[in-house]
Amino acid sequence: MRRACITGGAGFIGSNLADRLTADGVEVVVVDDFRSGRREFVADLLKQTGATLIEGDVASDAVLDHALAGCDTVFHLQANADVRFGFDHPRRDIEQNIATTSAVLEAMRRNGVERIVFASTGSVYGEPAIHPTPESCPFPVQTSLYASSKVAAEGLISTYAHAFNITGVVLRFVSILGERYTHGHVFDFYRALKRDPTRLRVLGDGRQEKSYLYIGDCVEGILAALGATPAGTFDVFNLGTDETLVVDDSVRLICERLDVTPEIEHAGGVRGWPGDSPLILLDCTKLRAHGWSPRLGIEESVLRTLDWFERNQAVVLDEAVAR
Repeated sequence: MRRACITGGAGFIGSNLADRLTADGVEVVVVDDFRSGRREFVADLLKQTGATLIEGDVASDAVLDHALAGCDTVFHLQANADVRFGFDHPRRDIEQNIATTSAVLEAMRRNGVERIVFASTGSVYGEPAIHPTPESCPFPVQTSLYASSKVAAEGLISTYAHAFNITGVVLRFVSILGERYTHGHVFDFYRALKRDPTRLRVLGDGRQEKSYLYIGDCVEGILAALGATPAGTFDVFNLGTDETLVVDDSVRLICERLDVTPEIEHAGGVRGWPGDSPLILLDCTKLRAHGWSPRLGIEESVLRTLDWFERNQAVVLDEAVAR
């Protein structure tokens, strides 16, 4: 890899990946419109030789042609990731997840870029009967617009790989934790307790089991999956850990680290919202066979995330981040 474009490169995963690639001597082009990305996350990156920022909409052909010129690889990470409120804005997932993926693939064709790595989600499995869930598990009825849009984007990539001889790598992530994390359960609980340390409302019954992966292990997994996929082929890899964390236990960890004892109120039900799976646990045997394995367990990942929150409260408590 000589020159790579990262869509959503000022976001949580994208900015960490950009740092790693730049450290490895890869020229990096970050594309971001800063709807959810943060300038703070790429400030140090852009001081490095070979790192470029293109501010603009990933749906724009002009922006993409500028960004992909001379690139050999695209890491397509830009997306609307708002699972919980997806039904409030149904077109958002279509426009930001499906249409942008189509635009990226067409820009790759125009510019002769032959490799794409796509950030999908373990949510595509819905509420499967098989745990841990392998890549070969049949898709159930989709329960969120976010997951549906990712399934559609995966389909587009597989078709382009077959028809145009590009390399397509799809990564189905669990939730990612770590430095620059600004979306999800741990983030929401931390912010809520900073606002009011005396009470905390937990959606669902608190017994949902979530799987998390540390950002450093995520970045290593992304690169391992790319290296494991032969040129001109399409493949799918799960990316997660072999453990889960019950939501109430994540609440306990956060309260202990913040030294607070709030009254906990559970909203009730086995799901926090429509599309919230009560159990997420992915079988990652396929990628492990290529030498990758996570270094950190879930609890350590949560604690590292909380430490980053404490050091970066100006970012974490910014209302604009939560939106």
